[in-house]
Amino acid sequence: MPRATEFRSLTKPEARRIWLQAQRLDTSEPFGAGPPAVAAAVDHLGYVQIDTIHVIERCHHHILYSRIPAYTRADLRQAQSVDKSVFEYWTHALSYVPAKDFRFFVPAMREHRREGHRWFASVKPEDTRKVMRLLRRDGALTIRDIEDDVLTEKEHLWQSRKPSKRALQLAFYTGEVTISERTGMLKTYELMARHFGWDKPPKPARSAEITAYLLDRALRSQGVVSLDSICHLDAPSKGAVRHLVGARVRRKELVPVALEGAGKQEHWALPEVLETNSPAEVGNGPVHILSPFDPLIIQRKRTELFFDYGHRFEAYVPKEKRLFGYFALPVLVGEDIVAAIDIKTDRQNKKLLMQKWSWVGKGAARAARKDYKRCIEEELHRFQRFQLAD
Repeated sequence: MPRATEFRSLTKPEARRIWLQAQRLDTSEPFGAGPPAVAAAVDHLGYVQIDTIHVIERCHHHILYSRIPAYTRADLRQAQSVDKSVFEYWTHALSYVPAKDFRFFVPAMREHRREGHRWFASVKPEDTRKVMRLLRRDGALTIRDIEDDVLTEKEHLWQSRKPSKRALQLAFYTGEVTISERTGMLKTYELMARHFGWDKPPKPARSAEITAYLLDRALRSQGVVSLDSICHLDAPSKGAVRHLVGARVRRKELVPVALEGAGKQEHWALPEVLETNSPAEVGNGPVHILSPFDPLIIQRKRTELFFDYGHRFEAYVPKEKRLFGYFALPVLVGEDIVAAIDIKTDRQNKKLLMQKWSWVGKGAARAARKDYKRCIEEELHRFQRFQLAD
C-alpha cells in the first residue's frame, strides 16, 4: 500500500510498550477479579485460545491468569456456563470469544451448514440426527453419555473414532450446538438456542462489518498492527482488510508506522495510541511467566520483530534438537523477554519441576541476572500456587 500520507517512525522499545499496554501486560490487575474480569479480559483481547496440552495448566487458564492475578478456574466456568458472557468457537484456533460478538461468527456457521466442514466430511446424516435427537430429548450431554457407538477407523490423526463425537463436532461448527461447560477437556454439548435462551439467534454480521471487526479487534489488543497480525492464519480476509485500512488512512483515522527492523512490512496504529506512548516508569515492571499460546507469543514472527526473541515451541522437536526445552515458557520482565523456562507440573507431589532455565535478550547479560532471577523466582512461587490450586 503506497504511503500517500505522513507516517510515524517507531523504535522497537516504543512499539513493545504500545503492544504490552494493548495486551494489558504492563500493569498487575487490569481487569479486576472474578467472572466479570474473565468476561472483560476475553472482550478486550478478542479471544483466548484453548489447547489440550497439560504439561502445566492449560493455556486458556494460563492466559487469563497472566492478566487476572486472582483468577480461578471457577471464574471461567461461571462466565461460560452461568453468565454466558463467553462462548467457544474457532478464530485462528479453538477459542473463548465474547458472547456479544456472536453475530460475527454466524456467517461461518452458515457456510459450514451449506458446504460442510473439511475435517468432518465423513459424518453421516444418521449420526447427526442421532445426537440432535438425544440433545432435544435428554438435554445437555457429553460424549461419555453415548455408549452405543460402533467405533470406526480414523481418517486423520486428530479425529475421534466415535461417530457421535464427530457428529457433535460438526454440529458445533454449524452453530446448532455449543459447548455449555468443560470439565478439564471433557465438553458438555447443548443446543445453541437452549443454552442462550434465544427465540431467534442474532442476525449475521455483513461482510463489511466482519472486516471492521477484525481490524478493530487487532487495534484494541495489539496497538500497532500489520496485515499479517490482523489476519493471523486468515489469508482470505487480507484483501478486504487492506482495503479498509487504506480508507481509514485516507480519513486520517489510522497512521502508517515505520517500525524499526520491519523492512517493507507495513504497520499502522491509531493516532491517539501514538500520542499517548511514553517511556515506562523506572524499574523492572511486572513479571509474567507466559504461555507459549499467549497472544504476545503465538504470532512468532511478530514476537521476534518486537522483542528480538524467537520463541521455539519444541514439544514436537526431537529432544536432542531442543534449545529451550519441551514446553518452555517465555518470561516477561517489564518490557523485555529475558528468559525461557521449561517447567513441568508434578501434580501428584504438588510441586513445579524446573527442567531448564535459559537466559535470553537482556537476561543474557550476566550483570543483570541477579535482579532478574530474584523477581522471576518471586513470580514462580505465585505461579506454583496457581498451578496447584484446585
